[in-house]
Amino acid sequence: MKKLLNTLYVTTPDTYLTLDGENVIVKKDADTLLRVPLHNLEGIITFGYTGASPKLMGACADRAISLSFLTANGRFLASVTGIEHGNVLLRRAQCRLADKEEESIKIVRNLLIGKLYNSRWVLERLIRDHSMRVDTSKLQAVSKFFAESIQRMRIVDNIDSARGIEGEAASQYFSVFNELILQNKNDFSFHTRERRPPKDRVNSMLSLAYTLLASEVTSAISSVGLDPFIGFLHSDRPGRRSLSLDLMEELRSVFADRFVVSLINTRQIAASDFIQKEDGAVFLKDEPRKAFLVAWQNRKQEKIVHPFLKEKIEWGLVPYVQALLLARYIRGDLDEYPPFLWK
Repeated sequence: MKKLLNTLYVTTPDTYLTLDGENVIVKKDADTLLRVPLHNLEGIITFGYTGASPKLMGACADRAISLSFLTANGRFLASVTGIEHGNVLLRRAQCRLADKEEESIKIVRNLLIGKLYNSRWVLERLIRDHSMRVDTSKLQAVSKFFAESIQRMRIVDNIDSARGIEGEAASQYFSVFNELILQNKNDFSFHTRERRPPKDRVNSMLSLAYTLLASEVTSAISSVGLDPFIGFLHSDRPGRRSLSLDLMEELRSVFADRFVVSLINTRQIAASDFIQKEDGAVFLKDEPRKAFLVAWQNRKQEKIVHPFLKEKIEWGLVPYVQALLLARYIRGDLDEYPPFLWK
C-alpha cells in the first residue's frame, strides 16, 4: 500500500520556490522562510502567483511530486507534470473504453451509485445523530429519493440518462444542505450551490475543498498510470481533467462536504474570517485559509476501514485506492469497478 506523505501548502504572498540539494526552499526576498526535504512530500500547492525555479519543477516531475498553482482565492491555474511513466497499454485500454458508451456506462453507473449512496448516508447519519435539531421529515424524503435514484441508476443504459438522475439527486441534496449546519446559522446559511464566484461563506469553503480534492484525485490517477484528462462521465474538453472530476463524484459529500460542515459546526471558522470582493465574491482571508489547510491535512491523516479492501487506511489514501481499483478494472483484473461506499 502506498504511504501517505505530506502536502506543502504555500500561502505567503510574494514568495519563490527553489531547490537546494534535496530540499524545497520557500524564499521571500533574500530570506528563507521554510526548508522541507522532498522525500517527505507527495505534493506542493501554492496560492497566489508564487514562482518556482525550473530546477525545482524538474525535480518534482522526476519524483512524481505534484506541483500545482492556484490563485490567491483558490482557483486552479496550472500544474507541472513530467514524462508519463504509466503503462501505455493501460492508457490505450482507457481510451478504448472511453470511446464506447456501452463500456463507459458500466463505470459511470458504479461511480454515480457511489455518489448517491454516500450522499444518502450523510443525510441518514444527520438524522440519526441530530434528530431533535433538524427537519427529519424533509431529510427522510430526500433520503428516500436517493434510495429510489440508486435503483434507477443500477439499470440505466446510457450516460445522458445517468447524468439526468445524478443532476436531480444533486438538486435534492443541496436543497437540504443547510440542515447539516447546526451552529452559526445566521453567519453560515446555505441556499444554493454557487461556483464562479462563490457568493457566500459556505460556498466559498466548498469551492476551496473541491479544488483541493481535485488536486488529490489528479495526483492519484497519474500515480497509477491512468490519464486524468480521459473521463467516462464528464465529456472531453481542452484543459479539463475529466477523469479527476469523475472520481471526485463519490467523494464530494463524504470528504469535502462533511469537512466543511465540521469546520462550521465546531466553530473553527468564523464569519470574520472572510472577505467580500466588489463583485460579491466571498473568500477566506490569508490566516483563516492557513487554518483551513491545516485542518484539511489533519483530516487526511484520519483512518477508516476501506469498504472494499477491508483494510484500515488514511482518508488521504482513498483517492489513490479508488484510482488503483479503476486501473485494475480497466486492465481486466476486476469484474467491475468497486465504488467507495461510506457508512
